[in-house]
Amino acid sequence: MDTAHSPWQPPLIWRGAQLLARALVALVARLEVTGDVPAHLRRGPLVLAANHISPFDPVVLVAACQARGIAPRVMATAGLFRAPVIGTLMRRAGHIRVDRGTTAVHRALDAATTAVAAGSVILIYPEGRIGLDPGMWPERGKTGAARLALDCGAPVIPVAQWGAHEVLPYRAPRGMLRGVARAVWRRPVIRVHFGEPVDLGDVDAADPGAARRATDRIIDALTDALAPLRPDEPDTPRYVDPGRPSDSSRVHRRRSG
Repeated sequence: MDTAHSPWQPPLIWRGAQLLARALVALVARLEVTGDVPAHLRRGPLVLAANHISPFDPVVLVAACQARGIAPRVMATAGLFRAPVIGTLMRRAGHIRVDRGTTAVHRALDAATTAVAAGSVILIYPEGRIGLDPGMWPERGKTGAARLALDCGAPVIPVAQWGAHEVLPYRAPRGMLRGVARAVWRRPVIRVHFGEPVDLGDVDAADPGAARRATDRIIDALTDALAPLRPDEPDTPRYVDPGRPSDSSRVHRRRSG
């Protein structure tokens, strides 16, 4: 990939929002960030692939990225861009709108590809939704993150996180005040781990099924990175959100070898 030109620079409004995210997380929880991103990748081009467990975890991931000196552009649902204040921030900060379930959804991948080619760091949820796996392990992923990485030749780093589900309930804003009050009182530990780059070097984007194989490899890496963050919760989470539905139709089957 040609990155000789000047990479994308995060605007000041986004740097300020990252500092605010760290302050917000500190109010309701204890954040522990482990792992790192190689210095030469922190300004991109790079794809960060994270598991999605809570409406609060985007704030957590932004805070964790700030702790590691990374200012990613986030691929986020179109609903955030329609919000009066948040939408303005998202647009000015250079984030990428994803119109899920519409014919315009492909535009998000095109925009992300252009952004990575320009030297950006992109944060994406390969599961495509808040996961509903019964054990809260990463679900079988959508192929967008893998296609982005293969099209651009950008490295992929798995970002596993655990604990954000104890702050905001799945059905937020319903129950949001109760969840936040509970978190302020109990101050759960939220853990984020930046894993090793996923090896996609032997995956040829032109081969049939390449995106699916790469996606499975990314989800495998996320699962491996998540396991040490929840050593005493190997099967089911200790804290169970009663409003979170369970769906086993997209359970990820780890590939052997």
